[in-house]
Amino acid sequence: MSAQVFLASRNAKKLQEMQRILQAYVPEVEVLGLDDVTPYDEPAETEPTFEGNARIKATAAVVATGLPSLADDSGLCVDELHGMPGVLSARWAGTAKDDAANNDLLLQQLADVPDERRTAHFTCAVVFAYPVGAGGVTEHVVHGEMPGRIIRETRGSGGFGYDVLFVPDEQRTDGLTSAEQAPEDKDAISHRGRAIREIAPVVADVLTGL
Repeated sequence: MSAQVFLASRNAKKLQEMQRILQAYVPEVEVLGLDDVTPYDEPAETEPTFEGNARIKATAAVVATGLPSLADDSGLCVDELHGMPGVLSARWAGTAKDDAANNDLLLQQLADVPDERRTAHFTCAVVFAYPVGAGGVTEHVVHGEMPGRIIRETRGSGGFGYDVLFVPDEQRTDGLTSAEQAPEDKDAISHRGRAIREIAPVVADVLTGL
């Protein structure tokens, strides 16, 4: 029987990413998303931090589904923009999850910024929440980062969000954006990949103990 864990997301690429990484720890894991469970009122992401927003989503998920639940909040922090878009990354251009508009706005804002000052990093907070006892919930929190720089044009068709504009430091010799990397290569260095690998042993312990 497969071990089920819920990820509070509809993003197919995030679900696939979570599945790939967790399978190394729990080979029979089945990662469910929001479209796989009975609909529930999804909380607004109102916190000023990535961890706060991830905690809101994870707590609501475990209460609604009864399943061990993962939630993440992640974004791009650009040094020249004093850490923005940050928690506003998904709605930087005003419309939630419009990647093209967000990327266009970022390029406009950095148009006059020289290459040496286009440094940035992706950051991620992952919260794993699961039921314990009679109505109790236990949480674990991890963080991950991926430093890099913003280029001047979009490149690549993989990934999502700002991946088409971001060249990770660890890939700089090749000059590949996150969107040009193979999925397993991105997993190895990405902010979310690092955070998921850190939380994965905890998830495995909980799932195999159910």
